[in-house]
Amino acid sequence: MEEVRARAPGLTTGGDSATGGRTGRLASSRPEFSSRDLPRRAHPATRDAPPARRKTHPYVTPAPYNGAMTGGQPEWVIREDAAQSVLVALYLRQVLGIRSPDELPALRRVPPPWVDERTDAAHAQLEREWREYWAMTVEPQAHPSPVPLELIDGFETLVTLPVDGSETLRAAIGAHADDAVDFARLANDRYTRETTARPGVSYRAYASAIAAHERAVGRRAHSFELNVQVLPLAQRGVWWIGSLTVAVTDGLRGDVAAFDTAIHPIIAELA
Repeated sequence: MEEVRARAPGLTTGGDSATGGRTGRLASSRPEFSSRDLPRRAHPATRDAPPARRKTHPYVTPAPYNGAMTGGQPEWVIREDAAQSVLVALYLRQVLGIRSPDELPALRRVPPPWVDERTDAAHAQLEREWREYWAMTVEPQAHPSPVPLELIDGFETLVTLPVDGSETLRAAIGAHADDAVDFARLANDRYTRETTARPGVSYRAYASAIAAHERAVGRRAHSFELNVQVLPLAQRGVWWIGSLTVAVTDGLRGDVAAFDTAIHPIIAELA
C-alpha cells in the first residue's frame, strides 16, 4: 500500500504510520501521501460511473476521525493499495453470487457463481455474514468483531472470520480458497509493478487534486484521512466502500487526466 502524508515537497521511504502533518512520505510497497508533501502555496475526462457518494456501514457506526494538527496546520493522509484481503473478499462475493454492495461493479476475470441449491433464507444469511466480513476487512478498526476472530484454512492470513456467527459463510468459501488467493496475489503483484514503474505519479495525482481544491475554496484543506483501493473492476469509476475508503478501477487510476477528474469530488467532500 502507498501512503501519502503532507512539510516541504519531497518523498522519503517509510512505513505505514498515519501520524504527522504537511512532509512527503511514500511507504515502500504501500504508498502513503500526506499534506506535509504539499508546498506552502499552492480535470476533465468523464467517468462511466456516477460520482461516488460517501457511505457509512448500515449496521456499524464507524469510529470518528479527528484530524491531526502539527504546528497549528491541518494534515491529510491518503493511503493507496490493492489489498489482497479486499481482493479475496470481492472474489468470494462474486463466486458466491452475492450482490451487496449493489453499486460496486464485479471484478474482471472471475468465473460466474456456482449453481447452488441454497434456499432464499440461506442465501440471505450468507449475504448478511459476508457483509459483516466485508466491513471488517475494508475498515477493521472501524468495525471490530464482538467475538474473537480466527484464520480460515486455505486462505493463508487473508481471511479471518468471527468464531461465532459466520458458520454459513465459512462453509461456503472453503472450496474457493486456492483460486481466490491466486487471484488476489496476481492482482496485487500487477498493481505493485505498475506503481513501481511510475514513481511519484501517485503522489502528484493526489497533491494536484488537493492543491486545486485549496485554490477553489481559498483555504488550506481540512484534516482528513482517505484509503484508496485500486481494484480490477469491470466498470470505470470511484465508489465509497467504507466511511474512509473508496474503490477505484485500476484502468481509471492509470489514466492521469481521468483520475484527476474522478478523485476531485472525493477530495472536495473530505477537505
